[in-house]
Amino acid sequence: MINRNRRMRRTVMRFAYLPICIAAGFEIPLLAAAESTPPTETMVVTASRGASPELDTVGNIARLGGDEIRSVNSVHPHELGIRVPGVWIGRNGGQEHLTAIRSPVLTGPGSCGAFLILEDSIPTRPTGYCNVNQLFEVPTELAASVEVIRGPANALYGSNGLHGTINTLLPVPGSEPGTEVRLETGSNDYRRARILFDSGASDNAYTAGLVYDRDGGFRADTGYNQAKFFGKNLRELESGELEWLVSGSWLNQDSAGFITGENAYKGSDRFRNENVEEGVFPYRDAYSLRFATTWTPDTGAVWAPEYRFYLHNSQMKFLQFFLPGIPREKNGQTSGGFMFIARRDVGDDSRLTVGIDTEVSDGYLDEFQADVLDGPSAFLNATRPQGQHYDYDVNSYMTAGYANLTVPVSEQVEIQAGLRAEFMRYHYDNKMLDGNSRDDGTLCGFGGCIYNRPEDRDDNFFNVSPNFGVLYRKSDETSLFFNYASGFRVPQATELYRLQRGQDVADIDSERLNSLEFGMRHAREGFSIETVLFYMRKSDFIFRDSEGFNVSNGKSKHFGVETNLNWQLSDQVYLGFTGSLADHKYDFSRDAGLGEVITKGNEVDTAPDTLFSVQLGYDYGDGMAEIEFVHNDEYYMDAANTEDYNGHNLLNLRVSYEPTNDWFAALRVNNLTDEKYADRADLFSTTDEFRYWPGRKREYYVEFGWRTE
Repeated sequence: MINRNRRMRRTVMRFAYLPICIAAGFEIPLLAAAESTPPTETMVVTASRGASPELDTVGNIARLGGDEIRSVNSVHPHELGIRVPGVWIGRNGGQEHLTAIRSPVLTGPGSCGAFLILEDSIPTRPTGYCNVNQLFEVPTELAASVEVIRGPANALYGSNGLHGTINTLLPVPGSEPGTEVRLETGSNDYRRARILFDSGASDNAYTAGLVYDRDGGFRADTGYNQAKFFGKNLRELESGELEWLVSGSWLNQDSAGFITGENAYKGSDRFRNENVEEGVFPYRDAYSLRFATTWTPDTGAVWAPEYRFYLHNSQMKFLQFFLPGIPREKNGQTSGGFMFIARRDVGDDSRLTVGIDTEVSDGYLDEFQADVLDGPSAFLNATRPQGQHYDYDVNSYMTAGYANLTVPVSEQVEIQAGLRAEFMRYHYDNKMLDGNSRDDGTLCGFGGCIYNRPEDRDDNFFNVSPNFGVLYRKSDETSLFFNYASGFRVPQATELYRLQRGQDVADIDSERLNSLEFGMRHAREGFSIETVLFYMRKSDFIFRDSEGFNVSNGKSKHFGVETNLNWQLSDQVYLGFTGSLADHKYDFSRDAGLGEVITKGNEVDTAPDTLFSVQLGYDYGDGMAEIEFVHNDEYYMDAANTEDYNGHNLLNLRVSYEPTNDWFAALRVNNLTDEKYADRADLFSTTDEFRYWPGRKREYYVEFGWRTE
C-alpha cells in the first residue's frame, strides 16, 4: 500500500515536474532564438481530414513519421505508444493489448469503443462494434506515419473518439519509388518478413506492402502467427483524383492470461501459463478485410468536395479463459459507409467545412460453453451451464452531419467552432430463447443462469458534440491554442444485449467527455515542442454494478500536462522527450459488487500519474544508435486504493548500419537491463488475488534489408 510518506514524495515530485514541463515548453525555444532558422513545415491530416500545417492546428496532435516508425521497428503497438505523450498501450499476451489515452487502462464494460482507430482517416470498425484489441488489425508496421489526438477530437469525428484517436496513414502511391525487403529474427523464435513496393510518381501510381511475423512466445505454450497487407492505387484523371485501398490482417494466437500471487512477475512464475497448467489451451483467431475508395473531383468551383466509400469485414473466434466455464466466443461484423466532406472559403479568409457520414452494419455474436463447470463453487456450477449462452444478430444504422467554421479575427488570431449531430439505431434479433434459462429452456439454480438474453428490440441514440477553439500565431515558429471539445461514445452492442443475471434491458446512456486544453507549439529547424495543459470530466461512463447490471452513471475527472520535444543537439546528436503528468480520479461513490467499492476522490486504478520516455541518439553517417529510457509510474491496482504496483523503468537500445544505399542492417535490444516488471497489474477484489501480465525479459532482434529505386 502507498504509505503517507511515499504519498508526500509523490506530491512533491508532481509539483516539481509540472514547472519543468512548462519551462521546457516556453523557455527553451527562447534560449535558442538567436540561432533560429525558418521552420520546416510539418503537415498533419487527422484534425481536419486533410493536409494542414501542424502549427495551425487547434488542439493537441502528435505525429510519428515514417523514419521514426522504421527506427522503432515495433513488434507490438506498445512500442509506438511509448513515444506519444499521455498514451499507454498496455501489452497483454501476444498481440493483445489494452489502451490508455489521457485515461486509465480501461477494462470490462465501457472499456472498448473509447478510442477511435482510423486507417487513412477511415474507421477500421463500425460504430458500436468495438474490440479492445483492434490495433492488431492495422498495418502500423508498414505505415508512412501515425497521428494521435488525445482526448475528444473535433466535430469531424463522432462516437468512439472519446478518450483519443489513432490514425494510421499508409504510404501515398508514388511517394517513395522502389522495392524494400526486410528479414528479421529475434528472441523466442521470432521471425518477420516485410516487403514494400512503390511504382514511382505517375498518373497511375500504386504501392503495396506485406508483413508476416511469428513469435514463439516467452511464456509456456504461447506464440502467434500474423500477417498484414495493404495495396493502394492513385489515378490522376482529367476530372479529378481517384484512390483505391485494400488492406487486411490475419492472426492465429495461443494466448495466456494473468499470473497470480503477490509479486509473481519477479520470479520464474512470469514464464508460466497457468491456463494451460489447468488443462485449458486459450487461443484467438482473427481476420479483417477492408476496401475503400476516395474520389476528389477537380470541380474548379467554390466548394471543394471529397467522397469516400468503404466496405469492411472482420471476424474473430477466441476462448474466454478469463471466465469460469471457459466459453468460446465467435463474433463478426460487415459494414459499409459513405463519407462526404466539402470545404470552401467564405467572407474574408474564413473557411467552412461541412460533411455527412453514414454507415450500415450487420454484426453477430455467438457464445458457447463446451464443458460442464465442475469447480468448488456450487453457485458458479449452477449458474454457468454447459451449452449455448448467447446467439444474436445486430443490424445498425448511423448517420451524422457536421460543420466547422474557422474565422480570422486578426492577422495572428483565428477562432474555430464546430458542431456534430449523430444518430445511431440498433436492431437486435435474439436467435435463442429469451431470458436467463439454459439453451433447452430449463432453469438454473440460485435464481437463474447468469446469462440473460433480452427480447428483440430497437435502441436509438442521438448525440450532439460541439467544439470551440482559439489559435494565436505568435510568430512563424510559435503558436498558442485554447480548445474546448465535447466527445461521446454510444453504448456498444455487447453492453446493450449481452446481459447478465436479472437485467432484461440495459437502460444506459451515451458516455460524455468534456475537455478543456491550453497548449503551445514551437517549431524551427532542428527543434520542435508541444506542451499541453488539459482538464476533462467524464459522465455516464459504463460499468457493471453490484447486481451485475450494466449501468451508466459513473463519473471521473482527469487533468494534467503533456510535453513532446524533439531536439537536434548537433549534426549528429538528437534528443527526444515524451512525458505526461496526470491525475485520474473517481468523481462518484458506488458499490460495484464483488468486493469492489468506488469512492469519490480515489484515484482510478491502473492509472499511472507519470509516463515518460527519453531517446538519445547518435547519427554516425552510415547508421545510427539510440538509447531509450522508459518510465512507467506506480499506480493503484484496485478502485479502493488499497494495493499498488511500484512501477518500472526500462532501457531499450537500437543500432543500425547502412554500408551502401541498397543494404542495411539493424540490431535492437529491448529491456536491456533485463528488468523484472509487469506490463499490467491488477487486484481481483473478490478474492484479493494479485494478478499480473508479466513483462518480457531481455530480447534481441537482428534485421537485414535491401532496397532499390
